[in-house]
Amino acid sequence: MRWLTRFTGPVLAYLWSGWGAMASLCLLLAAWEAVSLAWGALVLPDPTTTFASLHQLLVHGTAWQELATTGRRAMGGLLLALLVGSAAGLAAGLSMTASMMARPLVTVLLGTPPIAWLVLAMLWFGARDGTPVFTAFIACFPVVFVGALQGTRTLDHHLKDMARSFRLPWAMRLTDVYLPHVLSYLFPAWINALGTAWKVTVMAELLSSADGVGAALAVSRSQLDLATTLAWISAVVLTLLAVECLLLGPLKPEVERRREVAA
Repeated sequence: MRWLTRFTGPVLAYLWSGWGAMASLCLLLAAWEAVSLAWGALVLPDPTTTFASLHQLLVHGTAWQELATTGRRAMGGLLLALLVGSAAGLAAGLSMTASMMARPLVTVLLGTPPIAWLVLAMLWFGARDGTPVFTAFIACFPVVFVGALQGTRTLDHHLKDMARSFRLPWAMRLTDVYLPHVLSYLFPAWINALGTAWKVTVMAELLSSADGVGAALAVSRSQLDLATTLAWISAVVLTLLAVECLLLGPLKPEVERRREVAA
């Protein structure tokens, strides 16, 4: 039960601190309402109309199906980026030569617009799942790679020497010395990659797919239906916030605590 107490404490503290996020969302809604009143519904429908359209999409089941399709593609590309990017970044961080060779490649990947990768993916994979999955993967990979690389390169050498001098078992070195420090760099990269995966996937679906949230946005755009367009955008944002706050957010205090303990 001791591990449960150590874990639930930071989680409860994180949930208690959520009032700041709620306040910022309320301010955003207030600004949205003000712009709608100032410019009219033809320019920006008010939040009530938008969420009414979202409610209709949820009631009829359309939103759930399209969100599930987009989520499957986004999470597929994200998981590939997490696995490949984390492993490659950790491996490159162990060698100064590999680190120096990898930096120009990462710069190229970060500097290439996702739309360019999307065009290539459309030529390679066509209107299949491979197009949004590949685009999400290639957009998230350099973000995760850099996080893993920096975490490995900035590991305190004194901690390594101390672990060797005390002859700590390799498993203990990994879980109590190396991993907490690397995770403090990897975890923010993972959160950043999560948002990137969803944005890029929706963009890829908009241009290449017949289903998913991006395809639904293309239909609402062609019909000049601003309320439904904003409803789909709100659905994606709310889903992303739910994934981040409910799954990744509670882990952040634990990651920070382990880093402080290791330090």
